[in-house]
Amino acid sequence: MPVRFYNGLLPMKARVYVSIKPTILDPQGQTICSALIGLGHTEISSVRQGKYFEIGLTEGTSPVDAAKALEEIARDVLSNPVIEEYRVEILD
Repeated sequence: MPVRFYNGLLPMKARVYVSIKPTILDPQGQTICSALIGLGHTEISSVRQGKYFEIGLTEGTSPVDAAKALEEIARDVLSNPVIEEYRVEILD
């Protein structure tokens, strides 16, 4: 997935969002949805759960090096590419 940059400035933090692919069953999301409906939140029709990581980058890291490293980390460590997709954002 593409890495998004903000303002083209030297990044100091990154966010990685990992979620189950839409074609994969999400039993935890279904359980959360059922619990919410049971609590009276009948406006909820579905829930998909995921993971969020906030990653600090070493000062002076170039945007190109950060993007390359974070893409590798998201793909190889933080997600299971068979069942999950991810999105990387590099922040100012």
